[in-house]
Amino acid sequence: MSTTEPFKVFSGTNSKYLAEQICQQLNCPLGNMKTTYFSDGEFVVSFEETIRGQIVFLVQSTFPNSDNLMELLLMVDAAKRASAKSIVAVVPYFGWARQDRKDKPRVSIGAKLVADMLSVAGIDRLITMDLHADQIQGFFDIPVDHLYASNIFLPYIQGLHLENMVVATPDVGGSKRANTYAKYFDCPLVLCNKTRERANVVATMQIIGDVKDKNVVLVDDMVDTAGTITKAADIMMEAGAKSVRAFASHCVMSGPASERVSNSLMNEIIFTNSIPFDSKKCPKVKELSIASMFADAIRRVAANESISGQYIVK
Repeated sequence: MSTTEPFKVFSGTNSKYLAEQICQQLNCPLGNMKTTYFSDGEFVVSFEETIRGQIVFLVQSTFPNSDNLMELLLMVDAAKRASAKSIVAVVPYFGWARQDRKDKPRVSIGAKLVADMLSVAGIDRLITMDLHADQIQGFFDIPVDHLYASNIFLPYIQGLHLENMVVATPDVGGSKRANTYAKYFDCPLVLCNKTRERANVVATMQIIGDVKDKNVVLVDDMVDTAGTITKAADIMMEAGAKSVRAFASHCVMSGPASERVSNSLMNEIIFTNSIPFDSKKCPKVKELSIASMFADAIRRVAANESISGQYIVK
């Protein structure tokens, strides 16, 4: 493999599984990095090989808990102090992205804070996937390569050969994403209108559209407690849908999520592996690897090539 600049790939502790797959696709070794822990939980990271004058790609999703974000920040700082030529944060799941605006008085905008911390730490570029809100790209004053899980999901959906298919979204906020899928497959779009009692608790939900005798493909960017998406699936099955499959980019799956999905009427739920998940927790969960997509993006960035050609849809 030839690139215009030498580069190395390193990984945070909890994203090593994905970094190893990416390095297999790139046909390069995963860089040697060490994380040392103190007894009180504090930790320090160190690169165990030289990175002077090289492009450094740091793979780490910032899913809970906060140690993953802190480890990434320390990795960036260490790379900067080790004289890396360029530091690229590869963050498949960008955490805190739900805090993208003030939706009520006196609240934080966590996504902007995380963007500021990464920028101050010293990254020169961010590669991420399916941000909760596209406008988060504007929180950065550096290049942001925003990849889409649709590149992985669309071929999988095509392989299912579903007849009478409709694309649905579990809430109106995801209508733009779902509409993109519906246009690609030239099929109807169904919306769900929901109201919440509080965060992670759905009060009511209504279907806007026809799902009777249809194979429904539910599309979302992430699943946290799975309350919304399982409620949507159950309502659609009760309304006469033949089947319901859910596709979500990020497998947060916290709290009662696994139990809710297992007990729901949906056939299966498909995620990417941006966040690690133990499939034994829920037999209905299937993960598709994003390693080849991110490896291709890394290869193109290192070679100063455009990445837009890899998008199936945006």
